[in-house]
Order: sequence, then structure tokens, then C-alpha cells
Amino acid sequence: MLIFFGCLALLVLGYVVYGTLVDRIFGSDENRPTPASTMYDGVDYVEMPTWKIWLIQLLNIAGLGPIFGPILGALYGPSALLWIVFGSIFAGAVHDYFSGMLSLRYNGASVPDVVGQNLGNVFKQFMRWFSVILLLLVGIVFVLGPAKLLTNMTHISVPVLVGLIFAYYSLATIMPIDKIIGKIYPLFGAVLLFMAVGLTVALIVQGHEFYPQRTLSNVHPTDLPMWPLMFITIACGALSGFHATQSPMMARCLKSEKRGKAVFYGAMIGEGAIALIWATLGMTFYYGSPELGAALAKGGPAYVVNEVSTTLLGGFGGILAVVGVVILPITSGDTAFRSARLIIAEMLNMEQKGYFKRLAIAVPLFVVGFLISLTEFDIIWRYFGWANQTLATVVLWAAAAYLIQNNKLHWIATIPAMFMTVVVTTYLANQPIGFGLDLQVSTYIGLVVSAAATAAFFIKFRKCGCEPEPEAE
Repeated sequence: MLIFFGCLALLVLGYVVYGTLVDRIFGSDENRPTPASTMYDGVDYVEMPTWKIWLIQLLNIAGLGPIFGPILGALYGPSALLWIVFGSIFAGAVHDYFSGMLSLRYNGASVPDVVGQNLGNVFKQFMRWFSVILLLLVGIVFVLGPAKLLTNMTHISVPVLVGLIFAYYSLATIMPIDKIIGKIYPLFGAVLLFMAVGLTVALIVQGHEFYPQRTLSNVHPTDLPMWPLMFITIACGALSGFHATQSPMMARCLKSEKRGKAVFYGAMIGEGAIALIWATLGMTFYYGSPELGAALAKGGPAYVVNEVSTTLLGGFGGILAVVGVVILPITSGDTAFRSARLIIAEMLNMEQKGYFKRLAIAVPLFVVGFLISLTEFDIIWRYFGWANQTLATVVLWAAAAYLIQNNKLHWIATIPAMFMTVVVTTYLANQPIGFGLDLQVSTYIGLVVSAAATAAFFIKFRKCGCEPEPEAE
């Protein structure tokens, strides 16, 4: 139990100390006008209270990532806790902070424009298409996941539930952000917090021994290698490129840059805590990786969520907890499609005040999403995992570029960018969805690619005619 609370304390300390350092290096300015006031449109640019934005941001970025990912990551044993804690503090929260704050500085720009401002037009065009593809994958994953959970609870068929969820998505995607998202998502955020705290308290009260396998060695029951799979599998629980697509939505609603640390860095620390809880539940409730692996074999992470929640909290509490887990992906899936709509609108230079123009983009997105949802879930999840971490890597490089161009301490973004370049390259070279090479060879390739990317970064930005930071309007 001391290990668990020690990890929680590190996350809080990371927010207080390292989050403050990151905010100070960036130089947030409470007197600088924000897009919510300078570009108000009543649809996407709308001022909202900071507490509400924090809850919405937490709900938007959470999805299935900090639940399904950590449950699967728990198969590796307590070593997963190290990546969740230190990954959240030094990589994930830094990534989320800069994706949000740079959007603020660039008038609420979406992630492709944020990347393009700092890495150039080639990266901007690449990120436009890559982001839309990732958002489609996210939206689909966050349709199928809750549909399967609801099927376990209600016995309604998955296709029917998928249709109902897509119907909700279509409404939430085109409505002004303060009409549905701004009104009910804070309530869902409260359910999410109840779920996390309730399950933790129940685990303690019922006397479960925390982390019975107390070793940092790889204890995966099928001997899957920890490197680099664990860093891809846990995904949103420590670092997620999907968050960079969500942060601009809340950047368009902030009243002051000084709220950015709490909203962007803080929400990721909150997600890290949720990931820590679910990894702990996976390791503790099942008393070891073999037992967790057996539960996963019965029905995947959805089965584990259902069994853990109903066993620990009983009938009403278990249903409430599972509903919380269902709400998480649905409320991230709709904002994924909303983000995709906004990115495509920017590509087409199509303003989004009118409902018809929003529908003209949203409807084709839903059709494509539904067709992809017919593919096997496990295949979609693998591609999502790699694409998600690759997007995060690019955003970290963009943050590093911004910092070095403005003569700020860039290493807070450069070091995690270098590490994640090794991770995503190694994964792509080694896994069947990529080139299927030997793991050792793949790791060497990852190291070489990361070294080359780092060298190119310094060559470009040490000698470039760097663009100054954008002035406030």
C-alpha cells in the first residue's frame, strides 16, 4: 500500500515542482489576451470557468487509454508503475502542456498548425492527414470499447449499441461546445473521480495485498518483451498524442494563460493517477500476472473492468463504476470526431458557424468511421497505439523547436522526444504491423533514427533564422 501512495505522492509532487518549472520556462502571461476573448464565435471559441475546463479536459483525454492500457500494462508487473509515474511527469504532462499552451499562442490552432509553426510546412501537411487518421482510430476504438462493455451489462447487441453511440457523436460533434460538452461533462468528470476513488477505497477496505509480485522483472505470462511494448501498450496512462488533438479545444475556452498549468499539465497528472489506480487493480485484484492474463483471455480489458468493479463495489456501486468507464471513451470519442472536423475545416478554410457546414464535414467522417469499425478491434488497437505515440513524439519535437527558437530551456521537451523516437521506431521495426525485424536489430535502428533526428534538430535550429514568438493581438 505504501508503494501505491508513494506513487500518488510523486505525481502530486511532479505537478507542484516540475509543472511549475515547465510553466516558468514557457513564460505564461496572465495579461496576454486569449483566443476565447479575441476570437469568440459562440461555437468553438467560448470562455468557460477553469474548474469546468479542467474536468472537461480530463474527460476528453481519458477515454479507454488510462484504463485498458494500464490493465494490459499490469501484465508486466510493478515496472509499469515507473513508466506511469515518471512518464506522466516528464513526458505526458509536458506534451499536454505545450500542445495546449502553443495552441493558445497561435490563436487556438489545431495540432497540425502548431507543429507546422515550429517544424515547417512539410510536417504541417503530414500532421493534418496523420491527425485525422488517428482521430478516426480513436473515435472507432472509443465506440467499440464502450459498446462491448454495455453489451456485458445489458446483452444488447454490439452493432445496435454502436449505432446509438454514433447517433450521440453526430449531435455532440456539431453542437456549440458549451451546449452539451460544457454542461454535462463536468458531471461525468465527477462520476469518473468517484469510480477511481471508490475502487481504491474498496481495495483497501477489503484487505487486498497490494502488488503481490513485488519485482521490477518482466512477469508477463506469455513472455512478451517489456521493451518497447510496455511504452506503447500503456499509452494514454503516461503519454498520448491524442491529447494534443484535444488540448486546442480547451485552449479556445481559457480566460488566462496562467490557468494552463492546471488545465493541461494538471489534467495529465490526473490521468496518470487514474492509470496508476487501474494498473494497481490489475496487479492486486488478481494476485499476479497469470491470474490477470486468464481474466483477460475471457473477454479482454472490458471483462476485467466489469469483474473488478462489480466485485469490489457490489451491485449499485459496480454499475456506477462501469458506467463511469463507459462514459470515458464515449466522451473522448465525440471530441475526437469534433477535433477531426475542426482540422478538416482548417484544411478546407471552411468556417464552422453554420450547422450545414459542420454537417458537411461530420457526416462523411461518421460514414468512414463506421466502415472502419467493422474491422477486428485488436487490429485497430495496435495501429492506434503506434499512431498515438508517434503523434506524441512529433509534438514533443515541435515543443522543443519552439523552446530553442525562443532561447528557452529546450531539454524538457527534447529528452522525452529523443526517447520516444527510439520507442516508436523500434516498435515499428519489430512488430508485425511494421517490418517484423529482430528486436535487437530493431532497437539499434531506433537508436540510430533518434540520433539522426536529434542531429537534424540541432543543425536546423542552431543555424536557422528563427521566427520570433508570436505577439499578442
